[in-house]
Amino acid sequence: MNPICCIFGASTLDEHTKIDIEAHSLVIAADGGLIHLKRLEITPDVVIGDFDSLGYIPNLDNVIPYDSNKDDTDLMLAVKYGLEQGYRDFRIFGALGGRVDHTYSNIQTLKYLSLHGASGWLIDGKTRMTVISDTWLKFNSNQKGTVSVFTVGEKATGVDICGLKYTLDDACLVDSFPLGISNELIGTDSQISVEDGSLLIIHIDE
Repeated sequence: MNPICCIFGASTLDEHTKIDIEAHSLVIAADGGLIHLKRLEITPDVVIGDFDSLGYIPNLDNVIPYDSNKDDTDLMLAVKYGLEQGYRDFRIFGALGGRVDHTYSNIQTLKYLSLHGASGWLIDGKTRMTVISDTWLKFNSNQKGTVSVFTVGEKATGVDICGLKYTLDDACLVDSFPLGISNELIGTDSQISVEDGSLLIIHIDE
């Protein structure tokens, strides 16, 4: 199993979110994400950010502070740090449920990961989001709930959806029409793939 980089952001975090930190995982607190980790009694390997959300720079040995006058969000700083350490599988908590502009920024961060040979999931409560680029994603037959698919970019071509309630074959999804909203997992192995472009995939569990 590939080692996982777990990042905690400063946004709200549903108390029912399943958080399973595996051995050898890298745990990063992005600014105010440190509050979630303290509540969960999890010690981060690294604390990174400009600390405008936290309100102070933690007095810890593993802190990497940044000036607030920067281009990267704190979450992006954490993602880049994880990539530099060789991680390619990311789980990101505390990145949904807050400000809409921050959520959209975090979705763009998922695309950044997908374009740099990595995969990432934003996880909060029953909601999970990922972005895939020029590749595929599978769901197992025991997974339940709804799956929505949107292009992240003007269009995505060669889109196939197999094994869900509604299927697509070599389709083109565009950013001006939400064709992929509210599909359903139906108890079979399923797959979503895109030949050219990036797809935001949102899974909401039952």
